[in-house]
Amino acid sequence: MSQPSTSSTDTAPSFGEATLAQYLNDLAAKIPAPGGGAVAALHAAQAAALVAMVARYTTRAKDADNRPVVDRIIEAADAARERALALADADAAAFTAVGAAYKLPKDAPDERAARTAAINAALIEAARVPAAVVDEADEVLSLAAELFPIGNPNVVTDIGAAADACRAAAASSQLNIEINVSALPAADGDRFAPVLIRIEELTARADALHADVVHALRK
Repeated sequence: MSQPSTSSTDTAPSFGEATLAQYLNDLAAKIPAPGGGAVAALHAAQAAALVAMVARYTTRAKDADNRPVVDRIIEAADAARERALALADADAAAFTAVGAAYKLPKDAPDERAARTAAINAALIEAARVPAAVVDEADEVLSLAAELFPIGNPNVVTDIGAAADACRAAAASSQLNIEINVSALPAADGDRFAPVLIRIEELTARADALHADVVHALRK
């Protein structure tokens, strides 16, 4: 999300209101947003929805002993889904702000200083949003791992799919963080180093959970 195209276009409508076809049409179009950042957030939202679905299938009479845990997972996954969906909108807004900052006047020294400050602020926000997506993916992956041993085995593959979606959310967010950080002063960019390290750990955990699901299927 460094310096975007100079073409002027409106951003897509709220992801909570758009149809799937509309979203995909916008994603395929030659417009600045939605892009990879929105895709990452929606990966996290889909992962949360999958975890909530598996948990809701784990409310049978035989699951009574685990019901408090399952109910907590349902509530947490539903909340994470809503936050991730909101982050898809936030990413589009952040991208728009970056574009607006780059278009600020830069003829006079004070204009150049104001433009630089605006660009840096916009880039920080544009990196903060995917970092928040990583937070959501991290939480959802933890919920999926907690649900795996007690979840309804008839839908265990959806635990694996949720893990894969969390991995995709984190890996895609890494790209957006990296490109924005690369355009920031080191002092500002360094604040995102911990989340980049967490992404490596998260993807390893997601791969391990996927493998655990495959192992369970092959027993």
